[in-house]
Amino acid sequence: MLREVDARPTSGIPIALLLVATFIAGLWIAVMGGRSQSALIAVSGVLLSTLVLLCTPGLFSVAPNEGKVLTLFGNYKGTAKVPGLWFTNPFMTKKAVSLRVRNFETNKLKVNDARSNPVEIGAIVVWKVVDTAEAVFEVNDYVQYVTMQSESALRALASTYPYDHHGSNDIALSTHTSEVSKGLMEALQERFAKAGVQVVEARISHLAYAQEIAAAMLQRQQAGAIVAARQTIVEGAVGMVEMALDALSARSIVVLDDERKAAMVSNLLVVLCSDRAAQPVVNAGTLHT
Repeated sequence: MLREVDARPTSGIPIALLLVATFIAGLWIAVMGGRSQSALIAVSGVLLSTLVLLCTPGLFSVAPNEGKVLTLFGNYKGTAKVPGLWFTNPFMTKKAVSLRVRNFETNKLKVNDARSNPVEIGAIVVWKVVDTAEAVFEVNDYVQYVTMQSESALRALASTYPYDHHGSNDIALSTHTSEVSKGLMEALQERFAKAGVQVVEARISHLAYAQEIAAAMLQRQQAGAIVAARQTIVEGAVGMVEMALDALSARSIVVLDDERKAAMVSNLLVVLCSDRAAQPVVNAGTLHT
């Protein structure tokens, strides 16, 4: 694999001034040769100006956060990263590679999670080129490579974890966002390494059940929420009944046998656990009627 090498081109400002001066001098010599009717002088001026034009492609500029990959007759000679105007061999080709941080959002992919439930998932990937030689020579198009590999890694990640943990401690796509993002970054970096690309950040941007099972899964989630709420209500009601019985017994307000205690517990649980306001019934008889 090719590794990036720092190129050391010549400063371009003095070379540019020299080329301009030489070109003007060549034109002046050619004109003077024409006036003196000296073919040798005129041809010399023309050749000098032509030489300047041939050397002009050797000038190139490097913008901030940009690299120019230099190749000479198919051989990699290095990468110029220092901003400014530079001069190198005029026959050397110069390919610009942006070193800026870039980001894109993947398409919304339909995949099966670890429990074979179809889900829709999308991600935002932030990346940048860190090795221009690998980015240019190891893959055909590093931008397209990043896009395709991102979707491939996202599919593999989604099939590894379930959408929801359903009461267990397993890592789930919908609840463990930091763990899932970390796993996505590791998978992307492993794939991007051969293209000289570094992952800056990766996170899930869209996550939902597929349309064909969304309604059923919504009912399942609602049922789970209702069960959890009922469990909390029952636990609280049992605690309140226990406190009521202990308070009645401690203050000797009334003495209840086991049968009356059972009836009281039943009535209190019905009142406390009901989802509607209780309608009291006044007993106009004796305590035991």
